[in-house]
Amino acid sequence: MNDDELIASAASYLNPRRLDDRLIGDVASTLVTDRGNAYHGVCIDTRSGTGFCAEHGAIAAMVTGGEERIAAIVAVWRDENGALYVLPPCGRCREFIRQLHPENLGARVVLGRGRAVPLRELLPAHEWPAPLD
Repeated sequence: MNDDELIASAASYLNPRRLDDRLIGDVASTLVTDRGNAYHGVCIDTRSGTGFCAEHGAIAAMVTGGEERIAAIVAVWRDENGALYVLPPCGRCREFIRQLHPENLGARVVLGRGRAVPLRELLPAHEWPAPLD
């Protein structure tokens, strides 16, 4: 799946709606594994902060499917005028992706049309530190 297809796939899962004073499904994510399988997720906001990002939803679906290595991932959001945005993963998502499998440092994080970087570029100080002399 190329980046435009990945973005379009994620956009097809956008389904924002209100639950009381919370908004769910306004950000969607698609990831492709090293085996070529696609998984999808949406964000869920909660009052107590126990909700999760769309990337977490897609990753949970991937793990449920028996996989843990991400080849590429994207998250998208659409504003009230219908303009589509690609969102970079938050710090929590970046670390979650990294901790799931060491090879995920090489996962392509799509940041826009024609713009993607390996996760390691978004986590420049991810190595365990050396002991002090």
